[in-house]
Amino acid sequence: MALFAQDALNPGVRKREVFGWAMYDFANSGYTTVVLTAVFNAYFVGVVADGASWGTLAWTVALGLSNLIVMFTMPAIGAYADLRAAKKRLLMLTTAACVVATLALVGVGRNDVALAVVAIVLSNLFYAYGEALTAAFLPELAKREALGKVSGWGWSFGYFGGMLSLGLSLGYVIWAQGQGQKAEQFVPVTMLITAAVYGIASLATFALLRERAVPQAGEAHGLQDSLRRLRGTWQQAKRFRDFSWLLATAVAYQAGIAVVIALAAVYAEQVLGFKQTETMMLVFLVNVASAVGAFAFGYWQDRTGHRRALAITLVGWIVMCALAVAAQGPGLFWVAAVVAGLCMGSSQSAGRAMAGLLAPPAQLGEFFGLWAFATRLSAIVGPVTYGLVTWATTGNHRVAIGSTAIFFVVGLVLLRRVDVDRGAREALTPPRQPVLGTAP
Repeated sequence: MALFAQDALNPGVRKREVFGWAMYDFANSGYTTVVLTAVFNAYFVGVVADGASWGTLAWTVALGLSNLIVMFTMPAIGAYADLRAAKKRLLMLTTAACVVATLALVGVGRNDVALAVVAIVLSNLFYAYGEALTAAFLPELAKREALGKVSGWGWSFGYFGGMLSLGLSLGYVIWAQGQGQKAEQFVPVTMLITAAVYGIASLATFALLRERAVPQAGEAHGLQDSLRRLRGTWQQAKRFRDFSWLLATAVAYQAGIAVVIALAAVYAEQVLGFKQTETMMLVFLVNVASAVGAFAFGYWQDRTGHRRALAITLVGWIVMCALAVAAQGPGLFWVAAVVAGLCMGSSQSAGRAMAGLLAPPAQLGEFFGLWAFATRLSAIVGPVTYGLVTWATTGNHRVAIGSTAIFFVVGLVLLRRVDVDRGAREALTPPRQPVLGTAP
C-alpha cells in the first residue's frame, strides 16, 4: 500500500494540492519552534527585559493578550470566510502580516520591551489566524475515513519546517558564539531566518491550494452578517454536542501541550541547567519525534478509531510529565522530550482530524474558528496555571510540571463524552433552521 495513497483524497483532489496544503504546516512551524519555544522567549526575559523579575510575566501576558484577541475574533473571521468563500484570500493576508510582524522582531534589542510586546502580540495573532484557516481546508481535501492520515501528513511535514528554521538558526548561533557575538547580535538574525522560511515556503501553498467553497447564495456578506451567522452557530451547540465536547476536551489537553511549548525550555534551563545551544538541540529532537509521531499515528488513528487513538496519546502525556518530574539530570529529561515529541505530533494531528470529522461541511471556516477559540483559551490557561504554581511554591518547577498532568487527566475524562460516530452523522445532517438563526 502506498504511503500517500490517492484513494485517501476526495474526488478531484490531486496529491500536488495536498502537498501545497502541507507546505503551510511546513512554513509556519518555524515560528512556534524558534520564536515561541527555543529562542525568542528566553531572549525576551534575559535581554529585552534585562533579567528583570517581571520579564517572564510580561512574556506570558503578551502571549495571553494575543490569544485572547484570537479567541474573540477568529470564530467571526471563520464565519466570514464561509460566507465569502474567502479562506485562501484571508490565509494570504494573515500570512503576510505574520511575516512582517516577525521581521519587526529583528529590530528588538535590550530594553525594547514595547516593540517586542507589540510585535509578539501581532505575530502570534496572525499566526493563529493562519493556523485555523489552513486547518479548515482539511475536510475539503481528505475523505472522511482518511482525515487522520492526511492530517498526519501535514502535521509531520510541518515539523520538518520547524527543524529547518531551527537548524539554520542553531548553525548560525553556534557560528556567532564562536565569533564572540552576544545574543543582541545573533538572535535578531534568527528572527530574519524564521520570517524568510515562513514567507518563502508558504508560496507553494498559495500556488497549489484551491478554494473549493463558493459564496453562499442569498446571504449577505458583511461583518455584521458574519457575526449573526456566528451567533447561530453557538445556538446550535446542543445539536453538535459531540463537537462541543471535543472543544471542551481540547481546552483541557491543549492547555498541557501549551505548557510544554511555552515553558519546556525554561524548565530545562532553570531545573537542569541547560545552555541555549543545548535547549535548541533538545527542541530539535522534539521536532524529529513529533514528525515521526504525527505521520505514523495518522494511519493508525484511522484504523483504531479517533477517540481511542487520542486517549492513548493523552496517557503518553501523563507519562511524560512523570518522567520530567523524576529527571535529576539530562539523561531522563531527554527521554521525556522524546515522549513529548511523539505525543505532541500525534495528539495535535488527531484533534484536528476529529474536528474536521465533526464539523458540518458548509461551516468549516467558522467551526475551525471555534476550534481556534478552544486552543487559544488553552494557550492562556496552561502557561498561566504553570506560572501561578511556580509563584505559589516559590519557584518549584517540578511541582508545576507535575501539576500539568492534571490537564491531560481532565482531557481523558471529557473525551469519554465524545461519540465520534454520532457526531459525524450529525455533522452531515441538514440544519433544522437557517444558519443565521433567524426565522424563515
